[in-house]
Amino acid sequence: MDKNFYLQYAAVEDQHWWFVGRRRIVEALIRQLKLPKHAKILEAGCATGGNLSMLARYGEVAAMELDETACLLANERRVTTVQQGSLPDKIPFTSQYDLIVILDVLEHIDDDLAALEALSSRLNPNSWLLITVPAYQFLWSYHDEINHHKRRYTLKKLQRVVKQAGYTVCYGSYFNTWLFPLVAGIRLLKNLLKLDKKADASSDLNLPAKPINKFLTFLFASERYLINRVSLPFGVSVVLTAQKINSTR
Repeated sequence: MDKNFYLQYAAVEDQHWWFVGRRRIVEALIRQLKLPKHAKILEAGCATGGNLSMLARYGEVAAMELDETACLLANERRVTTVQQGSLPDKIPFTSQYDLIVILDVLEHIDDDLAALEALSSRLNPNSWLLITVPAYQFLWSYHDEINHHKRRYTLKKLQRVVKQAGYTVCYGSYFNTWLFPLVAGIRLLKNLLKLDKKADASSDLNLPAKPINKFLTFLFASERYLINRVSLPFGVSVVLTAQKINSTR
């Protein structure tokens, strides 16, 4: 992705309802993992670093990112030193971690199984993996193309590849459920009418008017009260937690 995209991404990541809502849902899950007091946490694919301050509340954070511009922007936050790296073969760390988060990254990688296996080698026994990915191939749009996505997932598909990589799946659910009818309707209509792709891609990062943004943040983030208690039956995204149980992997 080009530099202008990441500059736009960084400009809205702390405020846009989607980023804020997802961050609150992820944080709610992390709270329930009962991590060690001084946990070591890795974010694999941190983009421009919007999650780093939140993650730092739960331990010592390391982060990696493929894109050079995104790395520079993430390092401006001064939470940790973000290093360039990629999955599966170029992880710039040799440490073992208590939690690895990979948020809307797996869909960018050609070999998702190899990526998950590589992350397993960086996890302590009985430690945690937390993943989010976009849901449903029928929601594919120009947003996926400009973000260089390889695929979208169902919950079953994500569970299957995580199990193949040797993890024990502890919880899985769809999320962004309340807004699913609206998001799905808009995307399907745009695809049907073949509306201007560039305008469509740009609109995904536009910050709505403050009252609308506040309401959408509240609505989306409210799902955190259900996450890890029930598995939501559908949504725009999928979230999953898994443990590395086998210490020989």
